[in-house]
Amino acid sequence: MAERDLVEDCVHCGFCLPHCPTYQSWGEEMDSPRGRIDLMRGLREGKIPMTPTVAGHFDKCLGCLACMTACPSGVKYDVLIEETRAKVERTYRRPIGDRLFRGMVFSVFPHPRRLRVIGALLLLYARSGLRWLVRRSGILRLLPANLRQMEALTPDVGWKELTRALPERVAPAGPARARVGVVAGCVQRVFFPGVNDATLRVLAAEGCEVLVPGGQGCCGALSMHSGRDEESLHFARGLIERFERVPVDAIIINSAGCGSHLKDYGRLFRSDPAWADRARAFSAKVKDVHEFLVALGPPRAVRHPIQARVAYHDACHLAHGQRIRSQPRMLLRSIPELEVVDVADGEQCCGSAGTYNLFQPESADEVGERKVAAVLRTRAELLASANPGCTLHIQRLLKARGTNLRAAHPVEILDASIRGVGLPGGEPGHGQVPSAPASAPATRTG
Repeated sequence: MAERDLVEDCVHCGFCLPHCPTYQSWGEEMDSPRGRIDLMRGLREGKIPMTPTVAGHFDKCLGCLACMTACPSGVKYDVLIEETRAKVERTYRRPIGDRLFRGMVFSVFPHPRRLRVIGALLLLYARSGLRWLVRRSGILRLLPANLRQMEALTPDVGWKELTRALPERVAPAGPARARVGVVAGCVQRVFFPGVNDATLRVLAAEGCEVLVPGGQGCCGALSMHSGRDEESLHFARGLIERFERVPVDAIIINSAGCGSHLKDYGRLFRSDPAWADRARAFSAKVKDVHEFLVALGPPRAVRHPIQARVAYHDACHLAHGQRIRSQPRMLLRSIPELEVVDVADGEQCCGSAGTYNLFQPESADEVGERKVAAVLRTRAELLASANPGCTLHIQRLLKARGTNLRAAHPVEILDASIRGVGLPGGEPGHGQVPSAPASAPATRTG
């Protein structure tokens, strides 16, 4: 469908307005989905130039896709905002400070090996006492808001987590029901390694032979959502090639934002004769881990009771992007004695939105404070979230309020129940470090 057709799908009904976090924050029409679509139309028709103000309205969009859930006309806002952000990056010259900061972010975050180096430096920063000194001194107040935000979001990591590798293969428990490949991810692989460990164990316990192709890089989601389309497609080609070497029934992803992007490879490469069929074949196999486990059929692994009250947070790209809402709740409610409660206004974004909380820290915190207030009202002992960015952002804001609410991925909670080890969650990189599955071979991958 042509870009003009997508723009013209918007009938300006206004149903999106109460669902848009930035419109909720400021009540500004140009910071609503239909207002931004008006700007897109004006740019396309040459009626308005790409000024700093116009670019700023697109930058302030979280890309949470809540408007798509609310829209009765089926406007493809996800496609429109991605294409427009790519146009912004091609035609608008950002101020030097913004260019340098964005360059730094994208030179590190999509690269797992570089993230591990950063993780080692963060470990030294924390354990040397320098972090305590820096935060107590007040020197951070002298830094720009985005650098202060980056420092505040840095998770605690341990040396074991930074040096561990995932097994290339995990054998199924009992007769195999499926053969699956797992996408290792970037930020999650380095700073939330327990999520991948839990994913491998749960899949194996449910009768899946699990493969983790070696040499995986970034899927390209962060780059695509920030308008760096060519960079994103480069990452995507590399990931497709890795999984083409491993015949599997399904490709499993446990990060909401990445999963939404992986399922879109077919559209992104539709005009590339060399990659269109390969991308479609890849995307056709992609399944979110919750989606796959529920579709697999009756559970094989026994669930042990967990006595706890868990608040489930709908990650935007899982609920709005992939329309996956019931499956994580079904898996959590399969655990005996676990009480699962919803967060009020669950359709609203938490403010993390990939790199949004780094590039738009004030807006991210304003949106996030509403989410944190809703989480606290649940009186839960644990927050369940299927996206690493959401977990980091919400926990940082909770700590700023003096509250230390544990958080875990739903698959980590399910894994804890299957193993009978009690409630998971806590600081990334701390607490119990999950061991590799006993059936894993000695050969390992990064």
